Amino acid sequence: MTGPRCSRCLCPSGRGTAGLCSQEVVLRPGEFNRLHQQSSAAIPPERTIQRSRTKLHRCPCLRSGPRRLGPMTRMLRWLVGGRVGPVWMWKALLIFVAIGFAGQLLGVIFNKSIHTAGRSIFTSPDAQGPSLGSCQPHTHIMFLKTHKTASSTVLNMLYRFGEERNLRFALPLGYQLGYPLPFNAHRVKGYRGRGAMEYHIMGNHMRFNKPEVEKVMPADTFYFSIIRNPVALAESSFAYYKEVAPAFRKAKTLGDFADDPRKYYDPRLRNNHYARNVLLFDFGMDHNANFSEALARRAEQMIRQTFKLILVSEYFDQSMILLRHALCWPLDAVVSFSLNARQQKPSILGGMSGSWVGKVATAAGVGGKGGRSQAKTATNVTEEQREKLRQWNALDWHLYKSFNRTFWEEIHRFGHAQMEEEVALLRMRREDLARVCLRDGGKPVEAHRIRDKNIRPYQSGLVKILGYELQPGLDNATRTSCLRMIRPEIQYKDVLDAKQFLRPLMAQAQPVQQNQGLMVAAGNSLLRQDSFRTGERPFGGEAGRRTVEEVERDWARSRSVRRNQTLIGEPDKGRMR
Repeated sequence: MTGPRCSRCLCPSGRGTAGLCSQEVVLRPGEFNRLHQQSSAAIPPERTIQRSRTKLHRCPCLRSGPRRLGPMTRMLRWLVGGRVGPVWMWKALLIFVAIGFAGQLLGVIFNKSIHTAGRSIFTSPDAQGPSLGSCQPHTHIMFLKTHKTASSTVLNMLYRFGEERNLRFALPLGYQLGYPLPFNAHRVKGYRGRGAMEYHIMGNHMRFNKPEVEKVMPADTFYFSIIRNPVALAESSFAYYKEVAPAFRKAKTLGDFADDPRKYYDPRLRNNHYARNVLLFDFGMDHNANFSEALARRAEQMIRQTFKLILVSEYFDQSMILLRHALCWPLDAVVSFSLNARQQKPSILGGMSGSWVGKVATAAGVGGKGGRSQAKTATNVTEEQREKLRQWNALDWHLYKSFNRTFWEEIHRFGHAQMEEEVALLRMRREDLARVCLRDGGKPVEAHRIRDKNIRPYQSGLVKILGYELQPGLDNATRTSCLRMIRPEIQYKDVLDAKQFLRPLMAQAQPVQQNQGLMVAAGNSLLRQDSFRTGERPFGGEAGRRTVEEVERDWARSRSVRRNQTLIGEPDKGRMR
């Protein structure tokens, strides 16, 4: 017995593949049972589906049918034809598979677009900036890191530049180079004598001592530093060092201290150097000397003889352009995010821009072109009190006025139009990197809100130190470059130390807090509690004031600085708080 003949009436839609008719066959009464009983013997080529009135026939008339279906459709029809579950289940499964595949495909495309942008931004032509000609980058650099002058941001640039090029750093044994004692070459970790090892970059906190520095750094080293308006610097120091400097600790407010500094200041007590002429102290000179024009000019001249460039933190972006040209560095090497910045109240910021154009300078207290800082202070000191602070820090004030004037002379020689153009490029680049690297477009956040404990800034004093969170989803190369830009100073020093001395890097989360019994924060630097239990005695004191020539000779030969570092204990305090 042969099977029923295939005809157009049996396959009205023309469906079927390779001669198989998949349309329902209209059977007469009783014919379904008869065909079912005879299907295995009578019609071997045919497949009859049980519990159904659908019968698939080899249909010669459809071998050249009107349409040939694709492999996916044939597979689906085969599954459905097998009736492994209801048809709606297979349709739902197919929809879910399609949605999942599309989502995965879109996700891959989206991630690739982000990663491509992240990779290209650090290798794009914009990273180099305007051409610097045929000059070669300086790699022997000494940066005198002064206090509360945006120097942590500058040090981060040096760290990044050196790490990317595998340069050797003159790193401290701890976190600073013997400060507040005058620098000694043996404070450098691994130092074995003059010329035994080539060091490229020195930049951690120190009290400058030129002869000892020259033992470590090569003869062609480029020396530079950064200064700040002494009034703004005093306001920042009061907030950071109130629990460290006895003079600040005794005063309720900075205004009270400014009204009568000698009421609170004792030059013999440790860490009181933060309360008077701290810039001059960092440069290695007598910060307690009575002011005279001759002494101030002599100190200025000594600094000029050694330091090739003095930056001004109130004009940070302009400073970075001058530094870039002096060092022959690419633009990205001087692009930065403000580090170690403290949280400001909205009223304190006044009219400062919330964009990256002014954030770095805001942290330093942005001022006007005339040299006086125009930023409001958190202590709300009066103009009369500000003038008293200038008089109290008269030596620093002289340095600031002189080097601020020199700074604008440099810009005049550089060209105001070119400076404005390159500053605009630097700020644009900073905005671009912030969008790629930082979550929420680069808005600084409090330390406890940073998920990665390894990049939380160390907290000190009465203010909150802000940090950053990295953008999620960055590729490894981009994340590494971005992380370098926001890594706090203490953690970065530990990373460089581990690389340079080939040792496993210990857990970095809260590195200083692991040694709270030994360390106490002093702003962005650390002091051992069992060291410096006393203050510094004035260079002259009861033994008589030194002449200007003697001060110069002492600084050059590093004799009286060490001789006058006699330490005497604070009578009512056994340990630092």
